[in-house]
Amino acid sequence: MNVAIIGLGKMGSAVAQRVQQGGHTVVGFDPSVQEHNTITVVNSIEELAQKAHIFWLMVPAGQVVDNVINQLLPHIQEGAVIVDAGNSKFTDSLRRAQTLQEDNIAFLDCGTSGGIHGLKHGFSLMVGGDKNVYQKLEPLFNVIAAPNGYGYVGPSGAGHYVKMVHNGIEYALLQAYAEGFELIKNGSFKKHNLDLQEITRIWQNGSVVRSFILDLAHEVFKDDQQLTNISGEVAEGGTGKWTVQDAHKHDVPVKLIEESLNIRKWSRETGGNYATKVIAMLRKGFGGHAVKKIDES
Repeated sequence: MNVAIIGLGKMGSAVAQRVQQGGHTVVGFDPSVQEHNTITVVNSIEELAQKAHIFWLMVPAGQVVDNVINQLLPHIQEGAVIVDAGNSKFTDSLRRAQTLQEDNIAFLDCGTSGGIHGLKHGFSLMVGGDKNVYQKLEPLFNVIAAPNGYGYVGPSGAGHYVKMVHNGIEYALLQAYAEGFELIKNGSFKKHNLDLQEITRIWQNGSVVRSFILDLAHEVFKDDQQLTNISGEVAEGGTGKWTVQDAHKHDVPVKLIEESLNIRKWSRETGGNYATKVIAMLRKGFGGHAVKKIDES
């Protein structure tokens, strides 16, 4: 397959490398990237369109996605496939699929999880859209994904909907872990200074709460358990808010997710606490998200 990757940040670059390692022809485009160590990079969307029939978008959600699609449309042929693998809102994906169908351009929305570890371990891919198109692109998903880490989840919009809920769950999981660690640090055994590195090591082996997030927490505590110089401000994308909004629309209670979203807002207003410091460090661990130092203005 000839595949064009648009957006060569951490995840886009990782996807491009995995596609190339899987034996496919890859070309990349990113207005802020002139060259890449392993991927051929072109200087324009027009040139890119001449070299591929599958276009994998790893760009910020919202207007940027529409801008890229609008730049592509004059240059790509009927039957081309556009895969939006960013964190787009599912309603936007529904709209884009319907609009592109009128031009005989296929569109798949692909929820993508794996963060900065995706290059080594592969990504988790949740794909929505026309199932026949999905099946044609399965060899591509297979090389990008972790073993058994991809699948077709439903019609257009479903891929990004499932990823939205995935991220909402992530918010609540991070909050639960972080609150537990803060209680161990500042609760009844505070004066004994219990070792969070050792505790997380124990939990990693046989515990019912073992997970990738726990593995990341162990690495955080191995380096620094006090987090004195880390701000407790936790940023967020749109997915957590969208999850809560959709839940309200359908009268589905999501109290834990909603509260974790509120706590992140509180953290940005107040500087947060030890638990939100832990969340900030965990987000850095899986996604490379910036962590604000406490002495920064």
